[in-house]
Amino acid sequence: MKFFPSRPEDSPKIYGYTEPSDDYKNLIKVGYTTRDVLARMREHYPTAGPDGIERFKVLFEESSMRDDGTFFKDHEVHAILERGGIERSGKNNEWFRCSVDELKAAVIAAKERQSIDIERTLNFSLRPEQKAAVERTKNYFRSYSSVENKIPHFLWNCKMRFGKTFSAYKLSQEMDWNKILILTFKPAVENSWKEDLESHLDFKDWQFISRTSHFKSIDDINHNKPYVCFASFQDFLGRTKAGGIKLKNKWAHKVDWDCIILDEYHYGSWRDTAKELYEHEEKKEQKESLGADMEHWNEDISPLKTSHYLYLSGTPFRAIQSGEFIEEQIFNWTYSDEQEAKENWKEKHNPYESLPRMVLMTYQMPESISQITDTGEFNEFDLNEFFKAEGKDVFAKFKHENYVQQWLDLIRGTGFNNIYTSLKLGEDRPVLPFGDSRLKNILNHTFWFLPSVASCYAMKNLLEKRSNNFYHDYEIIVCAGPAAGIGVKSLDPVRRKMSDPLKSKTITLSCGKLTTGVTVKPWTGLFMLRNTSSPETYFQTAFRVQSPWAVEVENEPNKENILKKECYVFDFAPNRALRLITDYSCRLDVSEDNPESKVGDFIKFLPVLCFDGSSMRQINAQEVLEYGMVGTSGSQLAKKFESARLVHVDDITLKRLMENQAALDTLMKVEGFRNLNSDLEKIINQSEKINKLKKDSSKKDLSSKKRKELSEEEREQKTLRKKIQEKLQKFATRIPVFMYLTDYREETLKDVITQLEPALFKRVTSLSVSDFELLLSLGLFNSTLMNSAIFSFKRYENASLHYDGFTKHDPKQIGLFDTKVSLEEFYSS
Repeated sequence: MKFFPSRPEDSPKIYGYTEPSDDYKNLIKVGYTTRDVLARMREHYPTAGPDGIERFKVLFEESSMRDDGTFFKDHEVHAILERGGIERSGKNNEWFRCSVDELKAAVIAAKERQSIDIERTLNFSLRPEQKAAVERTKNYFRSYSSVENKIPHFLWNCKMRFGKTFSAYKLSQEMDWNKILILTFKPAVENSWKEDLESHLDFKDWQFISRTSHFKSIDDINHNKPYVCFASFQDFLGRTKAGGIKLKNKWAHKVDWDCIILDEYHYGSWRDTAKELYEHEEKKEQKESLGADMEHWNEDISPLKTSHYLYLSGTPFRAIQSGEFIEEQIFNWTYSDEQEAKENWKEKHNPYESLPRMVLMTYQMPESISQITDTGEFNEFDLNEFFKAEGKDVFAKFKHENYVQQWLDLIRGTGFNNIYTSLKLGEDRPVLPFGDSRLKNILNHTFWFLPSVASCYAMKNLLEKRSNNFYHDYEIIVCAGPAAGIGVKSLDPVRRKMSDPLKSKTITLSCGKLTTGVTVKPWTGLFMLRNTSSPETYFQTAFRVQSPWAVEVENEPNKENILKKECYVFDFAPNRALRLITDYSCRLDVSEDNPESKVGDFIKFLPVLCFDGSSMRQINAQEVLEYGMVGTSGSQLAKKFESARLVHVDDITLKRLMENQAALDTLMKVEGFRNLNSDLEKIINQSEKINKLKKDSSKKDLSSKKRKELSEEEREQKTLRKKIQEKLQKFATRIPVFMYLTDYREETLKDVITQLEPALFKRVTSLSVSDFELLLSLGLFNSTLMNSAIFSFKRYENASLHYDGFTKHDPKQIGLFDTKVSLEEFYSS
């Protein structure tokens, strides 16, 4: 339960009520609450009137949640009513002489931000780490002594959702800067810079100018007030065909800027990697999203004049590794830092409380699905091939549609038993996104990251098929291709379709749009359904779901109802996901040398739950590193040899065993099988009895006594069967021990056991060759799954046996359990 907390039922509301007396005729009091309105009113009026009638009458109630996940309180509605000429009345000035229709119109205006030119309602302050960033940067700039006329620069290496825009504006105030130029590699982030400046009380006199704000020339700026200019690199540093500065931007090259802020700086550093996000989008979208190359920016030759540079990035790995910034020029704030601060906060109001923890959930796809794709770059399930599609709009269709449908069934739990046919986990079944009631109630709004525009439309078409009734509760939003809008314009349709996100359900499908620089508060889950080898791309996208989402409790300005305590990333290529965690966390923490410690610090606050095809559990730092470096973990491989699927304990197999005295005598030699004969007899007898009772029940209703008898028989039989299964599993776990000890690797394991090292096998397992062959002949072991487990084990073990220039074992063929594969097959699978 610790990973799937339930969401509070409370939601923000505006309500209006009156008192049924002539004194309050035509007067409505407007309030805000997150609870049930009647319960709230009965706190105001705990006793009824002398006639037993309530002393209040609720006239109006409406959600104050906007489509973008923000909310508004009663004071915004009050301001709109006043501007509309509505008279205030009453002692505490919250009564208005208006009609219900006028109140309703004011609430709609507040919800749609109408009739509010620049309504400054935000009044939050800096969090401790933001204060530290501002203070440290300010001290560095003020103490800087010029070296060869070098302009000072400083880097904020801060995770996504740090609050860089607000913090940068507060730094500007502290430094008494009045002329700020923001240059970005990602024009889509303009909204967040504009909203923070125009919505917060601290920046009342500031001006925001950009190419989208109807700014025409320098004459439009009031130079008596501070101003912020937002622009893209390709616009301000782009050249005309003749090689000169664009005429419309010449004014900016004449200004002595107090500071140039370079936002989303990492985009310049890993632009080539980022191209994979937009390879399927149209050229205009690529140009808007990717911005300029790094080669277009150089402080020393920049034609723009400034006194300071501030660089902002969530993943500036290349800039740090290249020595572009030294330690005293960097402020670091990672996801781990944030979550640790949240956990260790001791005072009353925790400013980090609303910042959700991320949980990564990875799933090993069954062979029946993964075998259809070509091998990926890292010998993993190829998501791009699996979700490959062709066609446009309503004609788009997946290449492997039947298998994608199986996957859709799997993630909601209905197809689990069909896909994992021999896996009987009971209560140990993996937690599936839409198959677990705890998760299903959290994942009302999710973001699915697919390989192409065609695959987005193909997914929409498949989800809307009549057979997929479950997904019909969700509004399917395609945010891909030219029809969805360019850059930040693609965000508005997503928000509109969410309507009131506490009541609606959406699935947003994208192959590049909305993956960086945007905030969609209601998203709680990300489905990573495409390949990427870049940790920057992966985590820039993953952190889209970590936006805080909370509403303020009435009359308690420092108390919030957290609507999103956890957020989730679902990945169906575990090796890729864990390799990128290794890469990301090791490059993130520049102060630590131990990789295991780096990964451990990261996953302490970003737990990883891994389903390996047989069980789901949380894995530790060492296992993440093993996955990241060699494709799987040793303990996960050991788990494969503990799997119930490796042994057969069905009635037919057990009957064969019971009828073979030699086989029973053989198993008696293995520790723990002393009472095997009587246990088998009980299971077979109970099976016959259960079958008879069930057969009778098909003819007539069972009496309560017979029903109880059936239930008890089934329960006892299940217990005994599990007991034998566990004993056989213990035997199976000795096989990897033998594999480590034996020096023979070219033959199949059966050949090694029976021909080459029978003495060693007997010492490890207590069984002779003839004993082993007898058990095999009865079908006690699932040879197909044994081959698969041994295959994985050998791949993992081989990584430790091959060194540069020296290889002890260099066979032409690799032996599994009862099968050989060529060396080429082994390394290509």
